[in-house]
Amino acid sequence: MISCEKAATICNKTQYREATFMETLKLRFHLLMCKTCSAFTKKNTELTALCEKANLHSLSENDKIKMKKQLKDQR
Repeated sequence: MISCEKAATICNKTQYREATFMETLKLRFHLLMCKTCSAFTKKNTELTALCEKANLHSLSENDKIKMKKQLKDQR
């Protein structure tokens, strides 16, 4: 069985559709045995759904560079 730390990592990868089939299988088995990780996974899934519903977007790399320059210039 995987550790809770590994389960959390796989849970996060699953939210971004980056987990392999074997990782997902290991996570599901772990969740059957661990109520704490099961609750974490449920909350993580809810948070991801809320973020998608809110249609959140991150800054582009160019915008990040501009913002860093502006903050540096303000000093």
